[in-house]
Amino acid sequence: MKKHFSFSSSPTEKTHIEFTKKLSDSDFSTALKALKKGDWARIEAPYGKFTFEGEHKKLGLLAGGIGITPFKSICQYCTDMRLDTKVTLIYGNRAENDIVFRKELEVLQRQNKNLKVVFTLNEPSSEWIGAKGLITSEMIKNQIPDYKETTFYTCGPPKMVDIMEKLIEQLGVPREQLKREYFTGYT
Repeated sequence: MKKHFSFSSSPTEKTHIEFTKKLSDSDFSTALKALKKGDWARIEAPYGKFTFEGEHKKLGLLAGGIGITPFKSICQYCTDMRLDTKVTLIYGNRAENDIVFRKELEVLQRQNKNLKVVFTLNEPSSEWIGAKGLITSEMIKNQIPDYKETTFYTCGPPKMVDIMEKLIEQLGVPREQLKREYFTGYT
């Protein structure tokens, strides 16, 4: 079986590589769950252009669900490298227990004065004190006031990525300031 993954570890983490997969009842998930310590897996060189190496001064990261995976890597990289890059991550989920890497992202936010993490839920409990609702153009404008000078990355379910692309376009942000990644595991 062959599957594409994004790194959730940062290039600064030299002792290991980390991938993140939401386990389901699919054949691939079943095979993955059956792996034991010491089993072999073949890993090929990275593909794609959904990367960040410090080339932008302002980043807007728009994530949905397990689409957080590459953004955890980017946030870790920016923090470890002490980059001056201003990063705002808006991370949408259905419910609080769906938030992947919550503790890690909260720690990174405390360590990095240039990192702002916004968790938003579209089915929050009555106790939830964070942002509520789907990611909208209003939310983007409120959380990223300098959005016109920001390079956006979006990753998540294909429908969500398409919506984020339209929102960014409606905000008047040039198309070349948007990078997107569809997570094929959703299809």
